[in-house]
Amino acid sequence: MLLWTGLGNPEPGMARQRHNIGFMAIDAIARRHGFSPWRKRFKGEFCEGQVSGIKVLALKPLTYMNASGESVQAAAAFYKMLPDSITAFHDELDLAPGRIRVKRGGGAAGHNGLRSMDRMLGMPDYWRVRLGIGHPGSKERVTGHVLGDFAKVDLPWLRTMLDAVADAAPLLAAGLPDGKPELFMTRVALLVGDQGSKDQN
Repeated sequence: MLLWTGLGNPEPGMARQRHNIGFMAIDAIARRHGFSPWRKRFKGEFCEGQVSGIKVLALKPLTYMNASGESVQAAAAFYKMLPDSITAFHDELDLAPGRIRVKRGGGAAGHNGLRSMDRMLGMPDYWRVRLGIGHPGSKERVTGHVLGDFAKVDLPWLRTMLDAVADAAPLLAAGLPDGKPELFMTRVALLVGDQGSKDQN
């Protein structure tokens, strides 16, 4: 059994922000794989389903980004989940738009959602699916970039990436128990192609 959590902010007015790409990804997976309806649980929205024959619990914390760990910890404690069974889907400034990387453990790199998870889980040894949103170019512009809505020009690569993540989710579910996310990353990269780099010019 796996716990996949998308990180984001719950207000409707924040739904299209770059910071909410984790919510978008987990929504896409739940839709594609026919998960149960979302319901309020663990200080978040929660549903469950099967991906590659593996039970996956999906969670969107409603505690706001800075307190995401409260929701994740509540679900993890209830189901007695070890950190290596937990995966966070989150925005990543240091990856070009449309690119993804999967890693286990590591620092929060200034991401308040990950920082909250580290604090509440007691260790950073969970998986992260880093969803590239690109860097605005200077530190002063980061907050506005992260909390800004995706622009119309972003929508083609965003939709392509979210579809690719949902399509390749069975490879992620099958690979993580063995610590082998490479097939998932490769599949997403093939599906996205060069779409993710088009807004870099």
